[in-house]
Amino acid sequence: MHIAEGFLPPVHAAVWTCAAAPFVVHGARAVVVQVRENPRSRLLLGAAGAFTFVLSAIKLPSVTGSSSHPTGTGLGAVLFKPPVMAFLGTVVLLFQALLLAHGGLTTLGANAFSMAIVGPWVGYAAFRLTGRLGGGLSLSVFFAMMLADLSTYCTTSVQIALAFPDPQSGVLGAVTKFLSIFAVTQIPLAIAEGLLGVLVFRVLRTVATPELRDLGVLRREKGAVDA
Repeated sequence: MHIAEGFLPPVHAAVWTCAAAPFVVHGARAVVVQVRENPRSRLLLGAAGAFTFVLSAIKLPSVTGSSSHPTGTGLGAVLFKPPVMAFLGTVVLLFQALLLAHGGLTTLGANAFSMAIVGPWVGYAAFRLTGRLGGGLSLSVFFAMMLADLSTYCTTSVQIALAFPDPQSGVLGAVTKFLSIFAVTQIPLAIAEGLLGVLVFRVLRTVATPELRDLGVLRREKGAVDA
């Protein structure tokens, strides 16, 4: 989903940077508050960042000027809520642009908006909704991870379509074209990411139960079982 360096027109790159900036600044403050109020969550915070970095560093070339890969942001959104992931995901994208030439600095705002903002919010909403419907923690984590991934790619499709509308069918036609290209590779990847998230979360429940209780995640599981 990383849009390559220089791929977007300068005006589009600037607009997406301005759109992402308030979320990232708010997220930085949320990280500071999180660490200050719950110091023992720092290991989980680092694990969420590392998980996002590793999964989103997998690079499968795409014909759209972007790339296909898991995103890993759904796990952090479940653990720390979306504002924290807005900052954490942007830091991941910045390091990948500087160290791996994956994405770019001019497209950092657009990539942050899709992967670090839209994806975590959609994933967290799916997590909460599935829990409220009695789906249980594992199913909630699965949908959070899968839909955080898919929504990121849908956003990227819209971003690229806005920059490069189809000459005949306009932006809507371009969105349809880009979504049809992404869907071929991304739906199986999103399902696989959801399953991986369930496995990782089961490990966390074994090794970090007190931290998950501090974050309020396991209390939700108990409520779902009681219901």
